[in-house]
Amino acid sequence: MKARTLLAWGVHAYTALGLVAAAIVAVLAVRGDAGSIRAAFLLLLAATVVDASDGTLARAVGVKRVLPGFDGRRLDDITDFHTYTSLPLLLVWRSGVLRPEQAPWLLVPLLASAYGFSQVDAKTEDGYFRGFPSYWNVVAFYLHHLRPAPDVALAVLLGLAALTFVPAKYLYPSQPGALNRWTAVFAAAWAAVLVLVLLDVARPPRPWLLTSLVFPVFYMLVSWWISVRDWRRDRGAGRSAGGG
Repeated sequence: MKARTLLAWGVHAYTALGLVAAAIVAVLAVRGDAGSIRAAFLLLLAATVVDASDGTLARAVGVKRVLPGFDGRRLDDITDFHTYTSLPLLLVWRSGVLRPEQAPWLLVPLLASAYGFSQVDAKTEDGYFRGFPSYWNVVAFYLHHLRPAPDVALAVLLGLAALTFVPAKYLYPSQPGALNRWTAVFAAAWAAVLVLVLLDVARPPRPWLLTSLVFPVFYMLVSWWISVRDWRRDRGAGRSAGGG
């Protein structure tokens, strides 16, 4: 039992690595030079890898049973809000994606994300996220590297923030299911491309960046296809029940 307890605390320590990464990202964002911003995005990517894998480790060790007095999910949520929302939005501001007068609008995705994180049913019983799952780290990465016009960047930010309140289903790669498993494989290849871009290995970077957009587009389109399919099925079931 002692070994199992040590393993359980080790899993929680592994989760906390994401919080350590977040602290370093904050320092790098304050510095704001090109090298610091690049390092910050690498650390956010590393934190995402931790977040994608710590749940599997927690289930394997049985942390809830071994350490019932410590809520690893709460630690995970605290870490995720920083690495997926507050710090990516800070990087959007720090890297000059928006005009100075547009910066206050960053409070909209921040508050929308807080709403999403606070929803009891933010994750569906059949293994999906409900509402846009606060992937502001991904949004910040592409806005910083592709540099769209500030008005376009703001429209993207506000549009995705609005989708937080729409109860659509979004793929959840770490959950069971064939589609989620294939999405996880696709995501791993996509993440490898982003690492090459951030390490300045993929040259020239812009074609690689544009190609890498295939995964986010795939993710959004498939997620909305699932949502529309389920909405139509539920509406059909409702009509059948009403007609009966």
